[in-house]
Amino acid sequence: MPVTELLERNARLYPDEVSLVELNPDEKDNRRMTWKEYELIEPSRYAQARREITWKQFDDKANRFANTLLEKGVKKGDKIAILMYNCLEWLPIYFGILKTGAIAVPLNFRYDADEILYCVELADVSILVFGPEFIGRIETHADRLCQESMLIYVGDNCPRFAENYKELVADSSSSSPGIPLSDEDFGAIYFSSGTTGFPKAILHKHQSLSQAAEMEMIHHSITREDTFLCIPPLYHTGAKFHWMGSLCAGSKAVLLKGTKPKTILEAMSSEHCTVAWLLVPWAQDILDAIDSGEVNLGDYQLSQWRLMHIGAQPVPPSLIKRWMDVFPHHDYDTNYGLSESTGPGCVHLGVGNLHKVGAIGVPGYRWECKIVDENGNTVQQGEVGELCVKGPGVMTCYYNNEEATAETIRDGWLFTGDMARQDEDGFYFLVDRKKDVIVSGGENIYPVQIEDFLRKFDKIKDAAVIGLPDHRLGEKTAAIIEIKDGMECTREEIDKFCLGLARYKRPKEIIFDEIPRNATGKIEKPVLRKRYGADLLVEKENMS
Repeated sequence: MPVTELLERNARLYPDEVSLVELNPDEKDNRRMTWKEYELIEPSRYAQARREITWKQFDDKANRFANTLLEKGVKKGDKIAILMYNCLEWLPIYFGILKTGAIAVPLNFRYDADEILYCVELADVSILVFGPEFIGRIETHADRLCQESMLIYVGDNCPRFAENYKELVADSSSSSPGIPLSDEDFGAIYFSSGTTGFPKAILHKHQSLSQAAEMEMIHHSITREDTFLCIPPLYHTGAKFHWMGSLCAGSKAVLLKGTKPKTILEAMSSEHCTVAWLLVPWAQDILDAIDSGEVNLGDYQLSQWRLMHIGAQPVPPSLIKRWMDVFPHHDYDTNYGLSESTGPGCVHLGVGNLHKVGAIGVPGYRWECKIVDENGNTVQQGEVGELCVKGPGVMTCYYNNEEATAETIRDGWLFTGDMARQDEDGFYFLVDRKKDVIVSGGENIYPVQIEDFLRKFDKIKDAAVIGLPDHRLGEKTAAIIEIKDGMECTREEIDKFCLGLARYKRPKEIIFDEIPRNATGKIEKPVLRKRYGADLLVEKENMS
């Protein structure tokens, strides 16, 4: 069934129970605030308050936005983008889009102005919903965006080039729009990207969304008694579809703005959270804060916390050993996935398999896996090849990109681009990434984008970007830079030039050296990785 029916079911069965809480740790007045209260106060204040909504309020808000969109002429199959930080508005807007039969298009809030425009045009977006943090980026291409799309602004002080969300939905009906949906209807476009830089648009049917919700509930035994702490951004398939386990179970979730150890532990304690999905850096920071004495676990109520799981990047087994020493009563799981497979879970370690930490796990609920050689033939158990997955969460296609679709989906199998092996017990281990994407703190960083940017500097002859081992982030970006003959250049000059990049893309290491290229002109990144120790990444523990 489409996930919209799960929301309507929860609103019918549990109308007065809390569905979502938004926590802002910097707010001094941390009293509970209902959705009705928030509507009566100034937006500048509610943006910082602790807020909550019930399942009935959640569904009503989704219906109001859906009916607003229908009044604007939205029809089945239209694409509507969301560019917002996590907040209580995010998910009702997402579900409002789905309820019209339109396709929800979440955008990465790290995108710069050019990337936003690129994604809007690639996905044929007709409406873009955005928050106050993005006014400057939207304004950069406002004239062109307004030609392509209607702009809806969620927040205070609406810019001249957009329509005000609050005013638009004020008089709309809270009744269901009644648009018939099936699992075969298209539901969402998520963005991914290879080493070529700009993203590809990944089209999913409602079947994929429903599969992800049911799978998460089953994998982690989510019940109505659980409370899920959601920290990563909701545009990310990982955050969204882990949360959908709560949707499927009809249980509360907490949207936390903040990643400091004390912030996370205070949220777990005050909201009585039972399940948390963490990225590797956050888990490491919590352990380091405990070891240093910065955090005293006795200050928090954590006895209800039953499960910690990690995804989005390879997990060092040493980290999990440390975690279990501190939290011996916790269950643990890790999840492997990609946006093309509706996020995490097509492969998962499985609660109770601590003896296999280092593996990504076994096929998830209703998934199949195999490892193939370069000709697409299944390899022998124990041999290394490309990991392929098959199941009801595989994307339909890369929207507007038939060639890339044909390369990635063959006979129903999704070729992940990750190299792996399977042990004698059937557990899969990642060996290497087939592509050059750097995973730093759970975010994908694409070397070609940075290399192209660096080559614009007039002193740089050539540049190559690779990932180097980092204790906290897993990998950090390193730029190997070849200076033009007869010129001199300092690290400070490079750092200053890189201020033109988004912060997370800026190289953490600068190395001055010659760039090796093969006979066809391609950078020999394996040579660079070996030269600078990138083949000794902490994640190699996963390969043992």
